[in-house]
Amino acid sequence: MALIEYDSYRQKLRELEPELTKLAAALDLDAARQETARLNAETEQEGFWNDLERSQKVQKRLRQLENKIAHHEKLVSQWEDLTVLCDMGQEEDDPDILAEVKTDYEQLSEKVEELRMTTLLSGEYDANNCILQFHSGAGGTEAQDWAQMLYRMYTRWAERHGFTYKILDYEDGDEAGIKSAAIAIEGENAYGLLKSENGVHRLVRVSPFDANARRQTSFAAIEVMPEMEADNEIEIRDEDIEMQVFRSSGAGGQHINKTSSAVRLIHKPTGIVVSSQQERSQFQNKDNCMKMLRAKLLELKEQQHAEKVSDIKGVQMKIEWGSQIRSYVFMPYQMVKDTRTGYETSNINAVMDGDLDGFLNAYLTALATGELKR
Repeated sequence: MALIEYDSYRQKLRELEPELTKLAAALDLDAARQETARLNAETEQEGFWNDLERSQKVQKRLRQLENKIAHHEKLVSQWEDLTVLCDMGQEEDDPDILAEVKTDYEQLSEKVEELRMTTLLSGEYDANNCILQFHSGAGGTEAQDWAQMLYRMYTRWAERHGFTYKILDYEDGDEAGIKSAAIAIEGENAYGLLKSENGVHRLVRVSPFDANARRQTSFAAIEVMPEMEADNEIEIRDEDIEMQVFRSSGAGGQHINKTSSAVRLIHKPTGIVVSSQQERSQFQNKDNCMKMLRAKLLELKEQQHAEKVSDIKGVQMKIEWGSQIRSYVFMPYQMVKDTRTGYETSNINAVMDGDLDGFLNAYLTALATGELKR
């Protein structure tokens, strides 16, 4: 029996080899190596470090290119090692090695699929870090609890992918959950991978807050925006901003800073309001607010194809029935279904624990093939 299973995995590994070759072409690794060599040569030129802005951009680009090349090379190395292990185990007819082959193959397949997803990213800001904002819908505690469940889902997704996240703002719910929150997720292609999550998410479950155990429908909205560095693309004039300082509010706990250093910025031309109360200093909270404001303005600019920030009008997302991008049903059956792509799964516990790649992949594939428009 073990020999038959070894034959099966040898065949799977043979089929995976051309996939790795296709990935190298899709990622255009030859061009990436050439650009890496050119940029490295530039860093060695006299006076390179005198231009701080240029040197920072070059270093950032180098990291992106080197990570892309290293990621693929690591997968090829893992494929080679696993092929050798499979051959060795088959020769010895060792069931312990077969168990290791099975585990390693599943992990390798997942990593190849993750890398394949990145080949679908072609947007201008896809490589950027991203900012996620969470808003609970109408419904009080029930909706606020749902917003916190989504907050946990996306932070777990970030951890699963080796990304880091930073809390920019966090407002506790009245009894449980959160009214709103904002996090920055840092990692290559964070925005490109998560841009599909922008929209209203619907939950159907038996409410833990209802003594009669009735089924409830709740809504929460997620805003996903690319994090932007301060540059000329999004001009924010000092006279267009009203800054307010306030004391942090909410039920308290680890997320709340008790000093009067919380900052709220109001962008007068658009009416956009952003706030941050996570940092100890007013300066740091203002910096967080500026990051969120730049991201929101860019998102509006992209949506409305406006050439100037002054032309942008604020838009409101309706957090209600009929506007959802995805439904999460806990009762009477278990199902998570995306209304745009039709992708669904019954493993709702895995989804809530951050296993979102099936949804992200389905969206990116539909986007790349023209079935969807962003």
